[in-house]
Amino acid sequence: MRQFLLFLSVILVGVIFTARLYYLQIHTSNNDSVFDDNAIRKVYDYPKRGFVYDRNGKLLVANQPSYDVMVIPREVVALDTLEFCKLLKIDKARFISQFKKAKKYSWRIPSPLVSHLSKEDYAVLQEKMRKFKGFHIQKRSLRQYETTIGANVLGDIGEVNNRDIAKDDYYKMGDLIGKQGVEKSYEDILRGEKGLKLIQKDRFNRNIGPYKNGKENIIPEQGKDITITIDSELQAYGEWLMQNKRGGIIAIEPSTGEILAMIAAPTYNPNDLVGRKRSKNFNTLIRDSIAKPLFNRSLQGVYNPGSPFKLMNALVALQEDVISTRESISCYDGYKYGNSFMGCHCGGGSRNMVLGIQKSCNAYFATVYRRILDKDNNASKGIDNWSKHVKSFGLGNYLNNDLVVGQKGRIPDRKYYKYAYPREFYSTYTISNAIGQGEVSTTPIQLANMTAAIANRGYYYTPHIIKSIQGKTLPENFTKPKYTTIDKEHFTPVIEGMFQVYNKGTASSLQVKGLEICGKTGTVENYAIIDSVRTQLTDHSIFVAFAPKDNPKIAIAVFVENGYFGSRFAGRIASLMIEKYINRTITRKDLEEWLLTHSLENEYAKPYSGKPFKINRESQYQVIPMEAIIELPNKPDLKL
Repeated sequence: MRQFLLFLSVILVGVIFTARLYYLQIHTSNNDSVFDDNAIRKVYDYPKRGFVYDRNGKLLVANQPSYDVMVIPREVVALDTLEFCKLLKIDKARFISQFKKAKKYSWRIPSPLVSHLSKEDYAVLQEKMRKFKGFHIQKRSLRQYETTIGANVLGDIGEVNNRDIAKDDYYKMGDLIGKQGVEKSYEDILRGEKGLKLIQKDRFNRNIGPYKNGKENIIPEQGKDITITIDSELQAYGEWLMQNKRGGIIAIEPSTGEILAMIAAPTYNPNDLVGRKRSKNFNTLIRDSIAKPLFNRSLQGVYNPGSPFKLMNALVALQEDVISTRESISCYDGYKYGNSFMGCHCGGGSRNMVLGIQKSCNAYFATVYRRILDKDNNASKGIDNWSKHVKSFGLGNYLNNDLVVGQKGRIPDRKYYKYAYPREFYSTYTISNAIGQGEVSTTPIQLANMTAAIANRGYYYTPHIIKSIQGKTLPENFTKPKYTTIDKEHFTPVIEGMFQVYNKGTASSLQVKGLEICGKTGTVENYAIIDSVRTQLTDHSIFVAFAPKDNPKIAIAVFVENGYFGSRFAGRIASLMIEKYINRTITRKDLEEWLLTHSLENEYAKPYSGKPFKINRESQYQVIPMEAIIELPNKPDLKL
């Protein structure tokens, strides 16, 4: 019996050992278990990010080689720290900090110790890496911006943070991700898919060759190339004109919704946020709380729209049939309501709709606005109806575009006013909305989109930055038109009024020979809290326009902070950019020269000076040559 039990025990132990060996060698022999195998080194093979081209096929963003020193904490042995730090060009404190960070992340998974080595540093270090166990060099690609323009458009890439890793398990510590602009919007497309190399090690921790002859390796998939809608020449020209100024410009192709230019001033060189200098330069940019170069004013700047908003009130009034194009309204240098008076600079006289737009008559549009709200003797109902029409142009909400930042702006309704006026509500309470002041606020991209909808006589396409993606089609959201609540026939007199703004009105000095441009000037009051006192500063300059009058190719909105009246700065810039895009040349050199020799830096210094400035408006200012902006990506003059 004892012999039988001994025999059974031997058989049972043999079965257990066999089963365990099968489990270890067969069942767990897959790509998941290799991460727990000390005898296998895992090296990620990073793909090249997709290239970025402008609408005309010009390469804007490419790649350059970069090298990271990686560490696997559990494999590190005693080393000459000072020698290693000297090779890495870091101090000992940085080495210790990064090593602690790597240990906290994982003892067995590679983490970056030093990122973005140059080719020269890599060549020196590679020869001596054998002396430092537990460390290895990993190759990857960094961005190379083939231009100095469009930093707010293109964006940049940087190391992932803990939030990125928690959100998407694709990323590991030290990976790069799009942080702003197109790089962030189209990260999933541009990044590609990482590969994986498995390398067998011997008992002395030396590499002896590919694991399973490379059969388990994963080949990286390169990111897809994209073409964006930006016209890089127009973008460069707009940034050139906006030197020594602050503001935002958006230009749109009305027939497609494609963004032709997206300018935020002041700007910076996108190459400043590449490689090892990124962190230092980013901190410099983000700490500039006055000029705010990282603040995308074209998408995030929220301003009263001023007189361009009068176009909205004209269209709503026609749709609601509260005024006809033939009816004239008298202006006595302003509009009196109750005990209050709204001044006007149109010169006074009798105004029909076309003349009201041409002269930008406040009295005319105050009358029109009140008629809209008082149509059914119910201002509460009237303002909700007015708000509905205005919002159909994309105002007062996000545009659902493919840009990573933005603001809603504000188009008020009765609900908005219920706390200020809980019981009675009259049209005179919000009369400033008639002229684009008051509680109405918009962003440059919203005003450009509104202008495109007017140019199209009642519809628009969602503004977007993507033109094509390698191997993919665009989302329907960007190719399907959105219709406003205004009937097509009502746009004719409004467009005629905009046309007369250039011919005989507030922008008559900005005409471009051979081009039929339709526009509208705007001047917006500008207040700031200085030493706890609400202080009025120089007005903002605003201008919207499209051209040609028929079959328009471009619609544009220009905001210049502290830029005086609409035609002074914004109008000049809009006219030049329209001519540049349509004719590809400039005949109005007088406008160009004026903009380049007039700075607004003194205006921006006023709130911080503690005393008033005496401004020499005819002084000359040093400007960067246009050729430098377009052709020399590493031009040092372009630094902040």
